Amino acid sequence: MVLDLIRDGITTRTELLDRLGWSRVTLGRRLDELLGHDIIAPAGSRASGGGRPRESFAVNGDAGVLLAMDIGSSHTRVGITDLVSDVLCEDEADIGLYDGPDEIFSWARQVFDFLLRGVGRTHADVRGIGIGVPGPVDSATGRLGSPQLDPRWDGVEVRDRLWPMRDDAVIVVDRDVNILAVGEARLGRPDLDDLIVVKAGIGVGSAFVLDGRIYRGSRGGAGQLSAPLRDRLSEPLRRLETVASGGTVRDALNRGAHHLRTSADIVTLAESGDEETVALVEEVGETIGYALADAVGLLNPSAVIIGGNLSEVGERFIGAIRRSIFGASHVFARQGLTVERARLGEKAGVHGASLLAQDALFDAERISILTRPAARD
Repeated sequence: MVLDLIRDGITTRTELLDRLGWSRVTLGRRLDELLGHDIIAPAGSRASGGGRPRESFAVNGDAGVLLAMDIGSSHTRVGITDLVSDVLCEDEADIGLYDGPDEIFSWARQVFDFLLRGVGRTHADVRGIGIGVPGPVDSATGRLGSPQLDPRWDGVEVRDRLWPMRDDAVIVVDRDVNILAVGEARLGRPDLDDLIVVKAGIGVGSAFVLDGRIYRGSRGGAGQLSAPLRDRLSEPLRRLETVASGGTVRDALNRGAHHLRTSADIVTLAESGDEETVALVEEVGETIGYALADAVGLLNPSAVIIGGNLSEVGERFIGAIRRSIFGASHVFARQGLTVERARLGEKAGVHGASLLAQDALFDAERISILTRPAARD
């Protein structure tokens, strides 16, 4: 409880006593336990309106590092953060889901080793890792669900693909769009509690933030969007990305004179002013917006946030989504609704993955178990 309050910005001894209603002795004991395990550290003194300076505390961000990994369909970004999720360094490559788990995690191990050396850290300093993958994940076990877009990922145990880590390190795996949503909800739009977040790249995924929390569904599969049109009602729903995604744009362009592979290739072509590419991206945006209109009516969010590589095309893409949502959604649902590009941009995934790892590292039950032996001594 004390650590959660400190993480939420209640940092002085006086503020903690007021919030908890404990005695000074009880609070002092709990603070000593956290200090003794290097979980928190003194953060100096704060002015108290003319009285004695108030001692304050903060999470000890330098007591280790967190690794963050945002795996996309065709592009992956990794980073190292401190224990309060401030990014220390990052790297990226055009490698993704369709390269398979063996190649991705082999590449990641090499990159993380290089980055750790660059910030003067070793494997022993790694306290946790957060990973986003573009497919359903059992959030309780970290095991990937089935079916995945690439069958090589079906049932993958991500923990088994990582290098040996210290026994007390935490590992968190979630859908890539969920980690994007965590970053945007906490750092991009902390003023809003209800969001729909979309990640548009070669694939398309969505996540729901309800009352400030990610809604994952019963088995971690919430947020799968479907193609908005069917010829007959008896036909099964199709995944949205089969008719409107960076993948459909790439395939259409590659039937002509182009040889594109990644969503970044599409963005580069659009930024060069290629009208065919821009028109295809706008068409995809309209279809995505139409597919989102029903979710807007069901959830009544404050904002729809668009991230992923395709969002880098800018207003031509975001505007197409916005027009389609506003044209198709119910009047009440769209009142006051904002549709905008992700504020953290390409860094949202790394921030979100680190925040999830941080949450697991500082989980209340875990911290209680860790500090209780010291309390009994």
